[in-house]
Amino acid sequence: MTMIAKPIRMQNDGERNGENGNRTSVITRTKPKTKKPNLYRVLLLNDDYTPMEFVIHILERFFQKDRESATRIMLHVHNHGVGECGIFTYEVAETKVSQVMDFARQHQHPLQCVMEKK
Repeated sequence: MTMIAKPIRMQNDGERNGENGNRTSVITRTKPKTKKPNLYRVLLLNDDYTPMEFVIHILERFFQKDRESATRIMLHVHNHGVGECGIFTYEVAETKVSQVMDFARQHQHPLQCVMEKK
């Protein structure tokens, strides 16, 4: 987070009491500048063993895709070797990859899921 300081001129005690001293006080107010988080693409990689129906199930369950979108992504993975499931912040992408990999292993499929910075 970057802080930007803006000086503000304040009256000192002498000026309030009618004295016109040369003293001034400066108070800096910091204004936080927020930065958008980096985004990551979650990708499925093609293999020759994981059933297409299982990939569709993964897309529906972990990425909330409807049947048509899941089928389209699955066919893209099948035909091009890789397909994008979604774009997320780092923590969400990391969680999705972990969930997919764990689920695939539990069902004894070699499906690979990775993330890359967008």
